[in-house]
Amino acid sequence: MSKQVDMELFLAGVLTGSHATRQRHVRQAKIIQAEIAVRWHRETPWAWQRKHLAWFLDHRMSQRSGATRYYYVLTARQLARRLEKPWVFHL
Repeated sequence: MSKQVDMELFLAGVLTGSHATRQRHVRQAKIIQAEIAVRWHRETPWAWQRKHLAWFLDHRMSQRSGATRYYYVLTARQLARRLEKPWVFHL
């Protein structure tokens, strides 16, 4: 099994805003990473496909409030931006 990616370092180049906002994106990215690793056995973001993030947003966030889903979509967009992928995620 590969070493876990440091999400704070991974996202450092694309995150802007307040310290609290950056920490929220990092925390949510770690949750996304853990869920994808369990379900799809993809440890690093470079191994992810759009379907992995879409699965997380559609299935793992389906019972969450609209506000929570919104913030996770923002984090997914940051991840796609960092990976330089043209992936689009809607609310």
